[in-house]
Parts: sequence; structure tokens; C-alpha cells
Amino acid sequence: MDREKLIETLPSHIKQKYMKEVEGMTFTKNFRSATAEEWYIFLPNYQDPINSGAAGKAIIHYDLFGNRDVFINTTIIFDDPNLYNSELHSLVYLIADEIVNRLVGYADTLLSVHSGENSFRAEYIQ
Repeated sequence: MDREKLIETLPSHIKQKYMKEVEGMTFTKNFRSATAEEWYIFLPNYQDPINSGAAGKAIIHYDLFGNRDVFINTTIIFDDPNLYNSELHSLVYLIADEIVNRLVGYADTLLSVHSGENSFRAEYIQ
């Protein structure tokens, strides 16, 4: 393989930020009902600017169809305006992907991420 022809799609500084955030990422469950969960997301370098708390929250809604089909709707809302910077779109995407992997797993999921200019939607289909 010719290393000169390789193109780095993710800048190394974003990879480093991602690794630091994921290593220190923690969650606290705030609410649970029969069909929904709400989790606060804590990141080492990002936080809510008003109360210096969680950087965001994830709301996981289980939409049950019959007794065998489960489809999950997940919304992630980031409160730290530093995560709205368009230069951090890749970081926000990677962090959201990690949150889905940890909290939802491999279930079919519709994801909606709210993070200013970095907002996006995605589908996870098994």
C-alpha cells in the first residue's frame, strides 16, 4: 500500500478530542417510564453554560408495536454552545454515535441530534 496516496478523513486533533471525551464520558439516568428514558451526558471538556452541569441529554423513546417489533427513537440535545461550532461537526457526530452505542446498543434506531449548526439525523438499522 502506498502511504502517500492515503487521505486522512478525520483530522488528528479531532481524533484526540474524541478520545479524551469518550474516555471521560459518563451518564446519569434522570427519568424512566414504561416507554422512555432520559439520560444526562457528562463530558470532560463540555458543560451546560448556565449551571456547569451536563453537556447534554439523551432521550430514548421505545415505540412498541405488538410484542415482537421494537423501534427506538433517540434524541440527543447538547447544551454547550461550544459544540455548535461547525468545525466540530465530526466530533459531535462521533460522540453521538458513541452515545447511541452505549445507551441503545444494536437496536433499530432513529437518531436526532440537536447541536446548533452540527444538528443531524441518522438511522441505525441492524
